[in-house]
Amino acid sequence: MHATDLTVAAVVDLDGRFLLVEEQAMNRKVLGQPGGHIEAGESPEQAVVRETLEETGCVVECGELIGVYLWIQPQTRQQFLRIAYEAKFISCDEEQELDQGIIARRWATLPELESRQSMLRSPAVLRCVRDYTTGKRQSDELLTGMLPLQQNVHRVLATADLV
Repeated sequence: MHATDLTVAAVVDLDGRFLLVEEQAMNRKVLGQPGGHIEAGESPEQAVVRETLEETGCVVECGELIGVYLWIQPQTRQQFLRIAYEAKFISCDEEQELDQGIIARRWATLPELESRQSMLRSPAVLRCVRDYTTGKRQSDELLTGMLPLQQNVHRVLATADLV
């Protein structure tokens, strides 16, 4: 059994277009939300802001929790536990160097994402955007008693929606 990979993701909506990261992963170009691992001593909300800046050069303000999602990679059976937040766009620095492995910052509408499903890093990318656009939000209290999350992955898993 693989360890569960705990990550955060930012759903950034700017006038109906969603902020994405184009990167090289799994030996192909993929699109996904900005996000990544929570560092020691960091809250999930802080990780969303930091990862978005590092991967896209964009400054965001972390908003409400959209949901917690579990995706199991079909070939490797690796489990990815994703905590997705809405994030308010503030600005972008076009000159900022992006994280290693990031090809570019991209923007796409929901219909564009739906038409590019084969390019998405995982089905969780589209699921998070769909949940965001339908107004799904979860109480931040869902995770409050589970901090630090890295030590409580089993409890977070129990709250996750399977993707």
